[in-house]
Parts: sequence; C-alpha cells; structure tokens
Amino acid sequence: MAKILVVDDETDLEVLIKQKFRKKIREKEYEFLFAINGVDALEKLLDDPEVDIVLSDINMPEMDGLTLLSKLSEQKPLLKSVIVSAYGDIENIRTAMNRGAFDFITKPINFEDLNITVEKTLKHSNQIKETLQAIKENNILKMYVDENVLNFMGSSEYESKIMANETIEATVMFIDLCGFTKISETVPADTVVTMLNTYFDEMVKEIMEHQGFIDKFIGDAIMAVFRGEYHLDRALDTALAVRNRINSLPKSDSLQGFIPKVSIGIKSGEMISGNIGSASLKRLDYTVIGDTVNTAARFQDAAKENQIIISEVCYNEVKEAFKCKKIGDIQLKNKAEAITVYEVLE
Repeated sequence: MAKILVVDDETDLEVLIKQKFRKKIREKEYEFLFAINGVDALEKLLDDPEVDIVLSDINMPEMDGLTLLSKLSEQKPLLKSVIVSAYGDIENIRTAMNRGAFDFITKPINFEDLNITVEKTLKHSNQIKETLQAIKENNILKMYVDENVLNFMGSSEYESKIMANETIEATVMFIDLCGFTKISETVPADTVVTMLNTYFDEMVKEIMEHQGFIDKFIGDAIMAVFRGEYHLDRALDTALAVRNRINSLPKSDSLQGFIPKVSIGIKSGEMISGNIGSASLKRLDYTVIGDTVNTAARFQDAAKENQIIISEVCYNEVKEAFKCKKIGDIQLKNKAEAITVYEVLE
C-alpha cells in the first residue's frame, strides 16, 4: 500500500481527497496522511518514515512548500514530491523543480490529472526503491557468492547451462590453519569465529591480489583456484605471500597464545568446473572437482607447519623460477602408488 503525505493548510482538501480516492483507500491501494504546513509535514515524516510521496501546496504558514522541498532534499533526498501551484505561477514552479520536486499540478485541482500524476510519481519512486534493494541484495550476495557465479547468473545462457560443466586447466590450492581446530575446542565460539575471519581476511587479500578465486571455506581451511596465464606461478606467489603474512601476525592472547601457521597443498592440471549438486532441489555449488583437486587436498594434509607442497610435475614447470626442495615419495590416501613431492621454499 502506497503512503501519500498531503501538505496543505486548507482542510477542505482532505475531505475532497478522501472522496475522490475512496475506492483506492477502501481497497488499501493508497493511504493518505495530512499535514497543515511544512513543519507539521516534517514531524509526520519522522513519525512515519515509510511515506512514498509528498503532495504539497506552496503557500502555507510557518513553513511554505518551497522551504519544505529544500528540507526534504537535505533530509530525504530519495523521497519524491509533487508541488501544487496556482495556474500560471511559472516562477514558483521553476523554483520548486530546482529544489527537487518531481512534478507539479495546478489549482484548481483536476483530480483526474492528480490521479495520473500520483501514479506516475509512485511508479518512479518504486523503481528507485527496487534499484536500491537490488544493489543492497547484490552487495550482500557478493559476501557469500564468488564473482564467477554472479557473472554466470547474469549471462544470457544462465538458464540453459545451469547444469553444464567444462574441463579446464588450472591450479588449485588448499590452505589450512595448523592447530586451529584443537584451539576451537576450548575457546568461546564467538572468539573463534572472530579470529578465524581475521586470519581468512589476510589470506583472501593475497589470493585476490594474485587474481585467484575463493572456491570455498572449509572449516579452518580455504580452497582457491587460479585460472588463466601463469596460473601455477601465481598460485605459488600467493602461497609464499600468505605464509609470510600469517607468520608476521602476533600470537593471539584471546586464543590462549595461539601462533598462526599455515600448511599448503598445490596441484595443477585438468579439472571439471561447473555447478555440482541437485538442480531439482535448487542447491548447487559452483566449484571444481577431479583428481587434481583431490591430490592438492591430500598434499595439504601431508604438509607440516609452514610447508608448501607441490607435485614433481609442478616442480618441473617452475624450478627455474622458484627455489624448491625435494621431500621424496609420500603415500597418499586412495592412491595406489607413492607420489614424489617437493617443498616450495621461496
């Protein structure tokens, strides 16, 4: 239901409006509020901030309509106003429009014209509200949904490709906060969440700086994906930067002297990228899956504090650009044969 504030010192206008708009009032399309001058109108708006439009006369005691327009422009810049002016009063109409009036009508009031003007003004007001709400929702959505997903949702092929997937060449990285799970068992939950978000924020800054994407947060770990040119190099630069940044953080007194350290697993190769889940349930996760992803996760499990572990294939690709040390063969869960791994030092 639209709320319309009518500001006029002529009380008979209230009676006329209630008569002319009785059907819309009865059907709860419109609700009219009435004020006798600008001061009264501002008080009404304080009491009821949900007013959609203001319909105001110009000549009123205490505070006239033009002054009211100036106040509204300062206090409620998104609130749309329609000014009521004497026929031919071009100077006041121009002043009103310059002070933010959306439209005007002339006296004596033609109620058919008033109805059209009110509908037009309400439509414009609603469009503004919908736009602001969309912006608000989009900003909130960005806090929870990866940019790739938002871009995909806005594309023309969204509906037809909702369950489609593609094979890509990329690098996946898992970063874990060492020992954090144990600490969380003895520290209040709100403290744990606050500190975990602080550590995550430090990591995410580096991931984004190197053009990586956050795939998901998994407990006290992060899964990130790097695509495009030099994706492996950028992932390794990120890993080294994350390690250095986390190592530079002080111990946390709120977490019983916890000193943050990370262990990191990285693997490059083919993986499946797409929406994984149930379309019928409308629960999908835009992610990457495959042996490359599983292996990177196993590397992280095997890594010790401050270790960054990569495969031999990755080592051969970056050995001229990064200083690495051979760890040797390790046996990973669900792998028939041992895998040779290297530690990235710098």
